[in-house]
Order: sequence, then C-alpha cells, then structure tokens
Amino acid sequence: MSGRVYASILQRASACTLTLSSAAPFQCAQLQSITSCQPRPAHHRHFSSWGTSRKHQLCSGGDESGNGRHLSTRQDLDFQLSQVQINSVLRSNEQSKGMLFGVFDGHGGWACAQAVSERLLYYVAVAMLPKESLEELEKCMEHGRPVPPILQWYKHHTDFNYRESASLYIDHLRVFWQELLDSEEHDEGMSPPDALHRAFKRLDADISLEAQVPLSNDLMKSTAIQVAFAGCTACVAHVGTDGIHVANAGDCRVVLGVQEDDGSWSAVPLSQDHNVQNQAEVERIKAQHPPSERDTVITDDRLLGVLMPLRAFGDVRFKWSHELQQSILASLESGVDLDSLNLYQYTPPNYLSPPYLDVAPDISYHKLRPQDRFLILGTDGLWDELGSEEAVRLIGEHLSGIHLQAPVSPSERQLKLGQMHELLLKRQARASPALDTNAATHLIRHALGTGEYGELCQERLATMLALPEDLARMYRDDITATVVYLNSDLARSHRR
Repeated sequence: MSGRVYASILQRASACTLTLSSAAPFQCAQLQSITSCQPRPAHHRHFSSWGTSRKHQLCSGGDESGNGRHLSTRQDLDFQLSQVQINSVLRSNEQSKGMLFGVFDGHGGWACAQAVSERLLYYVAVAMLPKESLEELEKCMEHGRPVPPILQWYKHHTDFNYRESASLYIDHLRVFWQELLDSEEHDEGMSPPDALHRAFKRLDADISLEAQVPLSNDLMKSTAIQVAFAGCTACVAHVGTDGIHVANAGDCRVVLGVQEDDGSWSAVPLSQDHNVQNQAEVERIKAQHPPSERDTVITDDRLLGVLMPLRAFGDVRFKWSHELQQSILASLESGVDLDSLNLYQYTPPNYLSPPYLDVAPDISYHKLRPQDRFLILGTDGLWDELGSEEAVRLIGEHLSGIHLQAPVSPSERQLKLGQMHELLLKRQARASPALDTNAATHLIRHALGTGEYGELCQERLATMLALPEDLARMYRDDITATVVYLNSDLARSHRR
C-alpha cells in the first residue's frame, strides 16, 4: 500500500507559497501557531493595524466622543524611522507556511502504512510547537475543553481513518507532548531536523508498545497487532522558506528538479534508498551483529533473506525477540483467524541477535536556490520504472512545455537507415504533448506506459492498469507520486 499526505506549518517568517500535484487523492493538514497581538501604548508610535485617517491626523486612542482621545497633528510626530525600525514594524506579526510532504509505502499488509500516514505528521508538529502552545493543549485536555487543532485536515472523500483507535492515538500523542513539556530544552520547539528524527523514533516506539499493552476492546487490540507486524517505509520533506529537510527511512525517494542555465533539467537526490544497492547501509547493519552473522544478515538481496527495505516502521518480526512475538500472537482471542489479519507464526531464518531493523531516518538538508524548481516524492514502485533523471525531465518538460533535443552527435550521423529511424521515433516520442494537467499523473502514465522507443503505448498502459490484484505485483508495485512546485522567485529574492 502507498499513501501520501501534506501539511502546512505556520511560523514567524516571510511568506512562501507551494503548489502540490498528486496522482491520487491526498490528505493535507495545517498546523496553526497563533501569535496574539497586544495593543501598544500610544507613545510608542507603532501601529499594529493600518487604515485611513483624517488628513494630517493620527488617532492614538480613546472613543469618538473625544474622551481620552488625543488627535496629533503631523507636526507633533517624528516620522523619521530608521530602516531597522521600519522592518521591525512591518515584520512584527508576519508568518510563513513551511510545508510537510510525505509518502508512505506499506508491506506485509496495509495496516502500518495507514497508521503512520495518519499519525506521523502529528508527532512532527508537536515536536516543533513551542512550549506555550503545548501548555495550552495540556490545559484544554485537563479541563475537558475543546483542544485547539494541532492539524487541520482536508480529506478526500475516499480517505480512511482508524476511527476505533483514535482515542488510543490521542492518548499516546499527549504522553509525547507531556514529556516535551517536562524538558527544560523545549522552550521554542525543536528544529525541523530534530523534530523529524524524534517523531520517527517516537511513533515507532508507540506502535510497538500499543501491540503489547492491554487495550479496551478486541478490535483495537487486533488493529494494534496488525499495525506492528506489518511494515511501512516513509519519506517526509519539510520545505521552509530557505531550504528543504528530508527524513527518509526505507526505499521511498525524494528528488529535486533543477533547471540549468541552458534550460535543460537535472536531478539532485535528496534521500538515499535503504536497500542492498546502498553499500554503506549494508555495512551499517552487518556492523551491528556478531561477525558470525556477516553472511546471513543479508541474503538474496534482502534482510535475513526476507525484507527488501532495510529501515521501516513496524515490522516487529525483525525487532522483537522470538519469545515476545509468540506471546503477543498467543494473547489474541482463540477464535481470531491470524491469516485474516495478515499474521502468521513465522520467524525469519538465522534470527539470532535482534533487533535487525530500525526506523531512524537519514536526514538531509538542501538550501534552496533560484534554479530549484520542483520536488518529486515517490514510493519505490515509481523508481522501479523510472530513473531520477528521466522523472525530472518528464516533470520539467511538463512544467515548461518545452521539449529540448540534444543535437545529433557525430556517432549518430554514422547510423544506418534503420537505426536513424529508431532515433527519430525516440525524439518524436519525447516531443509528444502531455495528456494530463496533473504532473504526477503524467509521471505515472509514463512510468507504466512507455514503449520501446519512449513513446506512450496505450496497449501496455491498459494492460498494466487492468491486471488483477493477484497478478499485478508480478509486473509492477503500487505507486504514489507527489510533485511539489517551488517558488523560485522567492528563492531568488532571498539571495539579494
């Protein structure tokens, strides 16, 4: 299962606008951090609201009857504000919208991806909130008052939530913010990289805990166990006014589309895949286990010969002891069909020194530049079909409407007639007009429907989309793609 979410976070900085294109229904959320505006004494000569007034007169307080009201003439006031003072007045109540985008790819069932997509951004948001906002949340919970929304979700009508587990999720989120309130270092909230790292680790720990503790009903218990035994990779990008932080655990990927001076497009990877193609990741895992296991930790290009991603949420089958796994599964009601819950009595081979898996994300930072035009976030199903450079070219040409063709090289001039015909077909395919206004749909259409010469093949696309579920996984993976257009003019203005 694949999923995607995006959220906007309000901070005290200059404004930033981003555009999201998604290939499928998406969820979005807004984290609200409200700064109150207190009226200043009249003698400060600072005004927190602006409007018209009588000619040559400024109002400094009082009512229309004149009680307590002083009307100052232009001559009474000093209008010689310095540049620093001007900026201070103009920027005193400004705020910006940093954006959070995420893609989540489940394995071993959809349960873990569903839970992580619902919960992870709440954990990131809470970690970034200042202590005063967390105190307000806690007071509302203590006194039974409505809690100010941490995230305001905009749902598509097909979106699904674990309604039965909502109270459990809120309780554990509250424990998280209570611990942050007890910390002496949390006055202004965490920075984006610290918040992302803490949120990933804490949510995974809560998922593990929820599967082990007694819960109020059997449905909630079975759901918690399903979530813990399934798995989910996740990639989250925080786009601020100056740069992008990316947190990745697993084999989802974020790529930056860059437009070069000559109009061509290049791809800058902002995440690293955690799989066996990443040799440093393989060595990291082997170093965590005894030398006697070096030949068994990774076999057949999989963790313990079973799991392809090397970091993930859930997947307690690769984290818990064998005894704990058996105990938890045995705690389910005797009448529960484990197969129906995607659970089974199975231990990976050579399971000698757990844990073999964790969710600690790699976090990268990229400072935004004027030539940085868009982000592509995709699950591994997208990257199985398209390379990063090809994906960026497709979106770049979709954005600009210009299809650049390299000049015919000297070697290409020596091609035989049949080879030249093939080259022309490939060039013609690249110049075909886009069928989709949505860039991410355009991307997936080409990922699944590209023919031998780079042309869109309707027959191939129809076959890939019409495959029944039991056969589809033999030919393609589930795919989620999100395209985020960046405001390059804003990045350009920040460089001045």
